Amino acid sequence: MNASIPTEELAKRAEAFLFAEGGEISRKKLASLLPCKEGELKSALQSLSERLKGSGIALIETDTAVSLAVSPDASGIVQEALKRELDRDIGDAGLEVLAIVLYMGPSTRALVDYIRGVNSSSTLRNLLARGLLERTGNPEDAREYLYRPTVNLLAHLGIANVNQLPDYATILSELTTFEQKSPFEPHDGTSTAGNN
Repeated sequence: MNASIPTEELAKRAEAFLFAEGGEISRKKLASLLPCKEGELKSALQSLSERLKGSGIALIETDTAVSLAVSPDASGIVQEALKRELDRDIGDAGLEVLAIVLYMGPSTRALVDYIRGVNSSSTLRNLLARGLLERTGNPEDAREYLYRPTVNLLAHLGIANVNQLPDYATILSELTTFEQKSPFEPHDGTSTAGNN
């Protein structure tokens, strides 16, 4: 029989899993990841919530799921900063990322970085915040996400589906040819230069 893990250690592990997930995790899944029993999870989450008080992060709980989020005390300043960022034009970097995702279809960040030749993390985050892209799990690799256009983006462009994009077949063919000439290695361990 396994020895019980101390509550504070469970709280640290729960925080790490919640941070790594970047969104909500069901209580059931979190309990299996730790691993612990329901009562132990409840105590660990109470401990984590207490430890986070007064910081910029808060633990959000429902009956079925938990998540880390910006604390109410810090939410005002974060909202102001996001508003300033969203008031700016998406720029050339944003247009490049949107074009890749629209023409290539659901794409990983690594693929977007590869095609652009620079790191696209902040641009993707900006486009997600604007509701132009959505992020979903990658069924082929649980370690990464797929980015895809939202219905709002298609509506904004005045199209019902991506096949109606200008020169869709030609551009898709050119992107595919580019990818085949220099095969994309999604997990080659190298990093791309630049920022955006």
